[in-house]
Amino acid sequence: MLKDVQTIFEDYRQMMNHLKKKSYEKNMGIFIEKYGHYLTEMTDYVDKAEEKEIAAKELAVCFVDAVDNTFSKGIRKKIPSSLQADLNMYMIYFVFPALLKTEHEHSKLIADALCDEWRSRFKESQFSYADYDFIYNSFREKIFGIF
Repeated sequence: MLKDVQTIFEDYRQMMNHLKKKSYEKNMGIFIEKYGHYLTEMTDYVDKAEEKEIAAKELAVCFVDAVDNTFSKGIRKKIPSSLQADLNMYMIYFVFPALLKTEHEHSKLIADALCDEWRSRFKESQFSYADYDFIYNSFREKIFGIF
């Protein structure tokens, strides 16, 4: 299940660099094209399950395990706090909105399970999420008419 899902994060620095309204739209398209199959795998998995909540929780654990195993460093096997902040932002800007953008009937259930698991496993990760349109519409190209 979700084999190599941690690859979702392989371009996180590039995707988050100089994020503006136009680049966010472009980068979201790239994200969905490149990693959308993981979102489909998640929604299909929950679709086929009799217990939807349990299936969503299993996906969340699998996803967070993959991220934790990939990015944990040092003797304590912990993700450095600056990297954790970057991963959190990437989740907020790309993973959750892309999942919700599928408009699948269980996408919110999966997003809730993923968010809960993420927050319980990683310190300093007490965030929520929003859909693509909310984030996209919150970008401003100009500040006070300048730039």
